[in-house]
Amino acid sequence: MTEAEQHAGRPSGSPLDRARSLGSRLLRSAWDPTPGSLRRWALASVVANVGIAVTGAAVRLTGSGLGCPTWPRCTPGSFVPAAHPEHSPVKMAIEFGNRLLAFVVLAVAVGCVVAVLRMVPRRRGLVRIAMIQPVGVAVQAVWGGLVVRTLLNPVTVSVHFLLSIGMIAAAFALYARSGEGDAPPRRLVHRDIRTLGFVLTAAMFVLLVVGVVVTGTGPHSGDEAASRFDLDIETVARVHADLVWVVLGMTFALLFALHVSDSPGRARRGALVLLGVELGQGVIGFVQYFLAVPALLVGMHVLGAGLVWVATLRVVFLMRSRGPVPAAAGDAVLGNPADAPRTPADPTEAADAADPPNPVRPLGV
Repeated sequence: MTEAEQHAGRPSGSPLDRARSLGSRLLRSAWDPTPGSLRRWALASVVANVGIAVTGAAVRLTGSGLGCPTWPRCTPGSFVPAAHPEHSPVKMAIEFGNRLLAFVVLAVAVGCVVAVLRMVPRRRGLVRIAMIQPVGVAVQAVWGGLVVRTLLNPVTVSVHFLLSIGMIAAAFALYARSGEGDAPPRRLVHRDIRTLGFVLTAAMFVLLVVGVVVTGTGPHSGDEAASRFDLDIETVARVHADLVWVVLGMTFALLFALHVSDSPGRARRGALVLLGVELGQGVIGFVQYFLAVPALLVGMHVLGAGLVWVATLRVVFLMRSRGPVPAAAGDAVLGNPADAPRTPADPTEAADAADPPNPVRPLGV
C-alpha cells in the first residue's frame, strides 16, 4: 500500500495528521522565523525552564531523588529504568521522567538558537543570549549528575535550583529582547526609579538564595540517604520571612514611585502584577510553614518562586526601551502587514494607547 493510500485510509483529523501538522509548523517557525515566531520560541523557553524547576522539585518531594541511583545511566548497566532491589519502580519512573524532560528543554533551546540564527537581519545580541540556552541545559545535565553522585547533598541541590533561576533569566531576556529593537537603551522612568528596580532584582535573588537554604535545612530531602544543612530551621525560616517583608516593601515603593512620577502604564501594571504575585507567594509560604510544609504546598511555592522571578525581570525590562523590532528582510518588499510592524515589548503595551504620552528620557538624565 502506498503512502497516499495509507493517508487516504485515515481521517484527515487523525492524531497522527495533527501531530505531523504541528511538527511541520514548529519546524517552519524556527527555520523561517518572523519576529513573532521568534518571541514565541523564547516564551516557550521561559515556560520550559520554569516547568522543569517545578518537576525537579516534584522529584525531591516524592522522595525520588535517587530513583535512578547512577548517572548518566539510570541503573548500573542500563540507561533506562530496570529492576533494582533497592529502588521502587514508581520512584525510578519519576526520576527518569524528569531526566527525559531535559530533552524537551533542550529541544526548545535549539529551536530558539535556530530561529535567532535564521532571522534576517541577524541580531548579534540575540544570538549571544540564545546560545546560553543549550549551553545551560548541558551544564544543568552534568550538574544533575553531580547531585546524584553526591547523594543529594544540599549544596549541590541548591546550586542546581539556582542554575535554573539563571536559565529562566536568560530565557526571559531573550523573550524581552526579541520584542524590541537594538537601539541604545533609553529609560522610560526616572533614573532613581530604575535604580530601585535593579536593587529590587538583587534583593529578590538574595531571597531566592535564602529560600534554597531553608529548603536544604528542612524536610523533603529527596531520599533517606540525603544529608541536610546543619542549621536551625526556625532561624533560617525567620531570616527568609524578614527578607520577604523587605522585598514587599521595596516593591510597594517601586509601585508608588511609578505612579506618582506618571511613568508609562505598562511599567505601572508590571509592578502591580509583581506585587500581586509576591503576595500570593507569601501567603503560600506562611501557610506551608504553619502546616509543617506539606509536599503539595512546597511544590506550589517552587512554582511561585519561578513566577516571582519572571515578574521581577519583566518590570525591569518594562522601564526602558530600545526602539522597534527591525523588520524582517522581505517584509518591506512583500508588504506583509502581519510581521512588518513593531512587535510590542510587552503584551500590555497595546493598552498604553489610552495613557497620556510620556517622554522618553535619555540615559544621562
